[in-house]
Amino acid sequence: MIRYARRADHPAIAELNTAAFGQADEAALVARLRADGDVLFELVSETDGQVDGHILFSRLWADRNEMFAALAPMAVRPDRQRGGLGSALVRAGLDSAREFGAHGVLVLGHPAYYPRFGFAAATAAKVASPYSGSPAFMALALEDGAFDEPLHVAYPEAFSAGAS
Repeated sequence: MIRYARRADHPAIAELNTAAFGQADEAALVARLRADGDVLFELVSETDGQVDGHILFSRLWADRNEMFAALAPMAVRPDRQRGGLGSALVRAGLDSAREFGAHGVLVLGHPAYYPRFGFAAATAAKVASPYSGSPAFMALALEDGAFDEPLHVAYPEAFSAGAS
């Protein structure tokens, strides 16, 4: 079951991100994004009452009057990885991003994973951000033409604040 995260899920989400990434940096990022009020939405997957997947989308500040979102982080409990749960979270997250009115989504992620959802580095080519130029920096347009014109985006401060 995939649903919106609740405050009661926060400890399980922190534990999940730490286990999935083998370090606490992503859990700290999630906590900073929440504390700063920069979370657009979070989804969790739940099996038998246990949170086993998490995805977070934050709002990006763009130089146009359109909303864009950043996907980060996305985590699946290690013993549930490679079973389709991450893909289900990404798809549900992209559907929710559309519902929230995002014109496009940016991700700094694995170049072999995110293209299956339509993300491409070429789509992000006209986007100016701290991550521009990396093959891991990819974009997905949720609205036609979202990335056709040059775009400058600012990420929430939590992305550059470093681990707590």
